[in-house]
Amino acid sequence: MKTAELFSLSVGQKVDAGSKLNPLGPIKIPIGGPSLIHSGKSPAKLGTFASHGCVGLTTPQVQDFAKVLAQLGGAHLTDAELTDYARDKTQTKQFKLNQPVPVELRYETIVVEDGKLHIYRDVYDQETNTEENLRAVLAANGVQLDDLTEGERTQVFDALAQMSGKSGAGAVRPTSLSKESPSPVASPKSSPLLAEKKLNSGKKATAIGKNQKEVVIEIAALRGKGYPSPVAFDTGSGKTRATLPSPSPPKRGKQP
Repeated sequence: MKTAELFSLSVGQKVDAGSKLNPLGPIKIPIGGPSLIHSGKSPAKLGTFASHGCVGLTTPQVQDFAKVLAQLGGAHLTDAELTDYARDKTQTKQFKLNQPVPVELRYETIVVEDGKLHIYRDVYDQETNTEENLRAVLAANGVQLDDLTEGERTQVFDALAQMSGKSGAGAVRPTSLSKESPSPVASPKSSPLLAEKKLNSGKKATAIGKNQKEVVIEIAALRGKGYPSPVAFDTGSGKTRATLPSPSPPKRGKQP
């Protein structure tokens, strides 16, 4: 879909099923309130700030997911049925599950995964990138803030400030933290005076791009903790990461 076509739509305008302006693709799955899991995404758009709260997938991804969801709901959905439903793009057809499938919607911007701390941008400005939430996530994994080294705490609070949503862009981050008195900026909204005190510290924080969606920090105390890494993760390219070919080893020339 062309960007110019998207901007030709007015707020609240209804887009008919089958229209080339419909960003939802051929399958949409309601998951509570206005939120959907839907197709129509290109691989390049996956994981970017291009959503109003829905989960966007490519069409092949959502087709695979629909079959798994149907099975969980006590029903059976085949590729032939999906093809049959897609023939008439002007009609919206419903596929009902025999039993409900519970959905838990979480908005987590501080996550421990495979021993690393992931800090995501607070794109909805819910003020989730705070010291309080950081401490809670660390405690859930058996780690206290004081268990981090000074360098690790500096990286973490710098990332929290920069990933704190629209208001966090260009914010001043703490540049030196002592283990005896960790008083970092959890959020520029909650500690503006402390942020000003750090302004003349003379050290420059690592720049984070305004479109960067996450910062990943290696934390020694978190090694082996947190959510496991995704297995056979589908990136939308048609190949899972597990099946992508490994890079060939460098060729060595003959020794003289």
